[in-house]
Amino acid sequence: MINQVITVDRKKYAAGLFWQPVASGFVARNYARSLARSIDKKLNLYVDYRAMVGLGGRRLGHRSGMHSAAAEIMDSMTEYSSFLGVFQAGRMFYLVAVRNGIILNDRLFDSEAAARAEYLRLAAIPDWSALFAPSAWSMPRAVERNLSDIITGRAPVALRHIGRAKMLMTSAAIIALFVLGFLYMFRAPIAQMMAPRPQVAKIDPELAAEYKRQIEEKNKELDKAFEIEKAAPVEPLRMPYDYLPDPAARANLCYQAIGFLMQPVQGWNQVSAECGEEYANASLRRGFGTLTQFYETAGTLMPGAFVREESENSLNVRARLPELETHSSQDERDADTIVRDVYSLFQATDADVEIGVVADTVTNGVETASVDVVEIAASSKLTPAQFMEIFADFGGVYMTRCAWDVSRRIWNYEVIIYAK
Repeated sequence: MINQVITVDRKKYAAGLFWQPVASGFVARNYARSLARSIDKKLNLYVDYRAMVGLGGRRLGHRSGMHSAAAEIMDSMTEYSSFLGVFQAGRMFYLVAVRNGIILNDRLFDSEAAARAEYLRLAAIPDWSALFAPSAWSMPRAVERNLSDIITGRAPVALRHIGRAKMLMTSAAIIALFVLGFLYMFRAPIAQMMAPRPQVAKIDPELAAEYKRQIEEKNKELDKAFEIEKAAPVEPLRMPYDYLPDPAARANLCYQAIGFLMQPVQGWNQVSAECGEEYANASLRRGFGTLTQFYETAGTLMPGAFVREESENSLNVRARLPELETHSSQDERDADTIVRDVYSLFQATDADVEIGVVADTVTNGVETASVDVVEIAASSKLTPAQFMEIFADFGGVYMTRCAWDVSRRIWNYEVIIYAK
């Protein structure tokens, strides 16, 4: 591909960027880094503009600090939400297409025929607010504009490095200067500290031997008095994604536990039920029944369940969940990739979902590690087993809670996915 750089009034501008809207909840730099990993790792530069990121790279002629040509043109044409234009740039042709405020195409062509073909392809899309093309092309509704009239260099949108290597080098340089300054300011005390000290050879050998003997005797007394033991070995960090139950088994367990607690009791109305991490609970409200009738029936239908009387007309029934066998996750996806993939799955079914990312701290008392956790909340008509099939391709999945709303006849789910 040719260098995607345009020169206007002796200033260079970046063209040919790969543009993508920033997903909700993402920081532009992090989203650009994730996008570059999935498309082309050589795209090491990015711009952040109007909830979009544009990716560029050195192989396209781009440099850090170079302004985006497409962003400059959008800032000059704020009256148009959608426009398509081809502008002559020396012997080359620059095409930019903006649809509803989103940059669709941003590319420099060295061939007039190729630029004209791409223009005709995009012009077939209806409802452009404005069209721009060289007058020699005789395109319907199109007018000719010069790049020098619409690229002014005033738009504050410049390419930056996606990685943090440059910032780390700058920080290292600042730290080095600080250390050198510290050494210069305190050179006298440091020189004094580094001066030779009297050696053991210059001390009376008899006094040194007696001092050493006294220290050894004292250490033996302390060892005997306090029975000093070697410190116990530190256990390795226990990562949460290595000890999770099978999602399908967990879903079936919750469904069975809720069914166990929601059995009909004459004179008592079911309100809701939920399955947590250790217990399943059900709430019931009195209709025409009595407490005595409930205990007589529940003792047969729900053996082992614990009943709490919230009031004379309201009861809560709880049952402890059995432990499930755990397994280790083999999924190597990071948090950004998991969020994108989960959004895609729910978009395919046109279902609403709430997704967030939090950090969970893991420690063994000596070492500490941080694990990214993707939190997912959704409501669905699907049963727990059917709902968890959505996450069949993911590892590190755990359904923390599911609840059945009797009045709305709908399930509410809370699921987490551990990232690596």
